[in-house]
Order: sequence, then C-alpha cells, then structure tokens
Amino acid sequence: METQSTKTQSTTTYYDHGSTAERWERARQFFDAKDYAGAARVLARLVEEVPEQTGPRLLLARAYYHSAQLRRAEAELRLIVERDPVEHYARLMLGRTLQRQARHAEAEPHLRIASALAGDLPRQ
Repeated sequence: METQSTKTQSTTTYYDHGSTAERWERARQFFDAKDYAGAARVLARLVEEVPEQTGPRLLLARAYYHSAQLRRAEAELRLIVERDPVEHYARLMLGRTLQRQARHAEAEPHLRIASALAGDLPRQ
C-alpha cells in the first residue's frame, strides 16, 4: 500500500530529478505548456541552488504570477529589483503584480521606471 509520504517522495523526486540544465529545460517546458504550478515546483528548487542567477528567479516569479500566487511573485520580483535596480522586465512585472493586488499607488513608480528603462518616455 502506498502511503502519503511515498507519494510525496516520488512526486518530489520527479520534479527534482536530473541535472540543473535538465531541470531548467523541464521548467521551461512546464511554463510553455501553461502548467505554471508545475514550473514553479521545479524552479523553486533551482532558485534555492543558484540564488544569484536572475533567469530562474524571474521565470519563477512569472510562474507564480500566472498561477495567481501574487505574494510569492512579488517577493521574487522584489529580490531581483533589489539586486539589479535596472532590470526593466522585473520592474514591469512587479508593477503588474502590485496592480493585480489592487495596490495601484505602489505599482505606479515601478511601471514608470520600467517604461523609462525600456525607452518609452513621453514626448514633450
């Protein structure tokens, strides 16, 4: 008889199986297939292993955003922006994440900075 811990162990093994490159590819496949929760499961472990890399953390934030885990997305995006204040896509995503939480006043500065970094300044 399969116990809950056996099920959890085999599930964890599936998401954690393989090299870093293989897990990165698996996470991208989950994301591309719109299985954002599956992508997040793989990416969360990758981010733990390589916390200094922006790519996995940004994709994790996007997976959280698309699976409506907005607080988690916000936390990942804030870490990225803290480390790299000119990472315009992270700024844009942070602004949109805050908007989805009806925190429009907090979102506005991030959206303005993202726009400026992308070169989308208003013409006068």
